[in-house]
Amino acid sequence: MSPHSLRHSYATHLIEAGVDLLEVQKILGHTSILSTIRYTHLTQKTEFNRALQINALMDTFPVSWGKVV
Repeated sequence: MSPHSLRHSYATHLIEAGVDLLEVQKILGHTSILSTIRYTHLTQKTEFNRALQINALMDTFPVSWGKVV
């Protein structure tokens, strides 16, 4: 366990919790958003949440197979 791995885990957990990327940038003290973007890799939790969000969005569209609505 190193300070870097703790920092990386903290940033990843913030992003998974829905904290805005610009806020994470400020918290970490990055001057460039490009430094913060490396923490946005997809974990199993974020992949699952993304799938839920996409499915919830798609469920709002009326789709009727074979008919134009």
